[in-house]
Amino acid sequence: MGLSWINMLSWWQWAILAAVPPAIVVLYFLKLKRRPVEVPSTYLWLRSIEDLHVNSIWQRLRKNLLLFLQLLLVALLIVALTSPGWRGQRLSGDRFIFLVDNSASMTADDVEPSRLDEAKRRAVQLIEAMQSGDAAMVISFADAARIEQDFTGNRRLLTRAVEGIQPTNRSTALGDALKMAAALANPGRSAYDITDTQVAEALPATIYLLSDGKFPDVTGFSLGNLTPVYVPIGEAKPANVGIVAFTIRALESRPEALQAFARLENFGADEVRVEAVLRHDGKLLNATTLELPGGQARGVAFDLGTINAGALALEIRPDDALAVDNTAWVAVNPPRQAEVLLITPGNRPLELGLSTEGAAKLAKLTVQPPSYLKTKAYATAADAGRYDLVIYDRCAPETMPQANTWFLGVVPPGGEWKAEATVDVPKIIDIDLAHPIMQWIALDDVILYEGTPLAPPPGGSVLVDSKMGPMLVVAPRQGFEDMVQGFLLVEDVDDQTYIRTTWPIRPSFPVFLFNLLAYFGGGPEVLAQGSLRPGQPVMLETQDPKKGLSVVAPDGKTSLLEQSRPGKYNFTDTDKLGVYEVRTGGKLQERFTVNLFDPAESDLAPRASFDVGPVEVAGQTGWEDVRRELWRWLVLAGLGVLLVEWYIYGHRVSL
Repeated sequence: MGLSWINMLSWWQWAILAAVPPAIVVLYFLKLKRRPVEVPSTYLWLRSIEDLHVNSIWQRLRKNLLLFLQLLLVALLIVALTSPGWRGQRLSGDRFIFLVDNSASMTADDVEPSRLDEAKRRAVQLIEAMQSGDAAMVISFADAARIEQDFTGNRRLLTRAVEGIQPTNRSTALGDALKMAAALANPGRSAYDITDTQVAEALPATIYLLSDGKFPDVTGFSLGNLTPVYVPIGEAKPANVGIVAFTIRALESRPEALQAFARLENFGADEVRVEAVLRHDGKLLNATTLELPGGQARGVAFDLGTINAGALALEIRPDDALAVDNTAWVAVNPPRQAEVLLITPGNRPLELGLSTEGAAKLAKLTVQPPSYLKTKAYATAADAGRYDLVIYDRCAPETMPQANTWFLGVVPPGGEWKAEATVDVPKIIDIDLAHPIMQWIALDDVILYEGTPLAPPPGGSVLVDSKMGPMLVVAPRQGFEDMVQGFLLVEDVDDQTYIRTTWPIRPSFPVFLFNLLAYFGGGPEVLAQGSLRPGQPVMLETQDPKKGLSVVAPDGKTSLLEQSRPGKYNFTDTDKLGVYEVRTGGKLQERFTVNLFDPAESDLAPRASFDVGPVEVAGQTGWEDVRRELWRWLVLAGLGVLLVEWYIYGHRVSL
């Protein structure tokens, strides 16, 4: 960005040019030598006082404004001949979309003061490099996108919009932000459908993505008239240790006693020493120190004894770049049995798993055949939200119930869920250990006979992934959650029942069902055992709707809720991390927690590239260097000096 010069003259031309300033100064040393002359009339004085000829070579140099102006003019011309300039920034095109990532990982301080502040600084630099006639817009995004400033050529408005972007605790997803941008650059075309016909004039734009890239690749997307430029933010190898799971369980030997489990992961390259401190309602319960090798994870357990209610907070104290994953919370609420309805033509492994002593403490199970879906009793119970969880085994209702659901071997009605062709022996390659349903589960020894890869609606989370595609997915639905399983546990063929997976005979299966009942139960017990992610909605309920329901957030903000249906309240303002208190008539009813628990956000190493459909987008500086010339401005300044000199000289002669 420093100044630079280009030599445009040869040495003898520079020698002649260098002699001009001294020559001008020498001329001001020359002096007119006067001699006495007697004249008969003062009319002849005018001719005698005119300095028309110099006949002496020396006089004392006096201050003269004309001399300074002439020297300044020559100096400006000499500098202009060196073609001075500087390395500046140039944006490609005349329409720009600035996508600024404000997810949880962007609060990391490996780049001071934070990654988000650095992204905003670079975005402002790009805005300042815009030319007259350019237009741009600003979009912030985490798991959802938000337009901060629509298209405008006013750089002041764009800068203000960028500076106003606030950090969030949410995870990152690029899809919504690209869909917003594509809707403006590719009018008349669906962002996920490139086969239709464009019906309006395209408005090509360059997208400047300022992010650390902690989002999954965007599949099934066409950039169309969008040109992406990825500007990576963050150091290449930052140090960070995060809590990726934290929950409580009853001891098998002593059901009245609880035990807390946490999973810590070191996302840096070096071994670190971590102190873990556990508190109950602010009071110290336990503390321990452990060593975490680079790139590895470890579990830690704490015996809690008998704790009937309250909030547990686990804090780790490493010296790392991200603070939001160094604390986790779990709420302990009085238990309540959930109502679970299983509709199945017969599934002995599932029925046995849901009828164990541990499962019975969490939920009351009702089993019905598929014909029950046609009865008035089912319709009434489904519409009234009687059940906390409805399990559809190889059958599906005509409309979705007012409850959480689990579909086995079928997809929910409505067309939002898609199922691909059945594949043979899909090998499980990954599970989401951070999700409460999948905690403390290993599926390495599970074999699937066949499966149907799933395509969930927006916002879905893949719990079990295979080489052929997702096999277990959960997605939100208007305050509820639907889980769809793409493989069967058992199948009936010609009056014979065949086992279609080895999962029911593995130790992970009863653990999975326990997690499922704890998570989907819908009552306070669910909120004690699991955790919400930032921004995830939750359905709350009360036995006395007349008293109303309110929620106190971790920052002390109180929200009065309105009923979404009798006795049930939908709460969506869960952006803050920590413990939320649910109150009825001013009295505490229950607590729930919101934690990050996102390894993708805790792993701070910026991505070098990512895929958008078939296009690979590699990280770059975000702009092109261009030489900006100064000589034109210097020549204009010289002309200005010349006009001033001419005016002063003419004014002097007129006297």
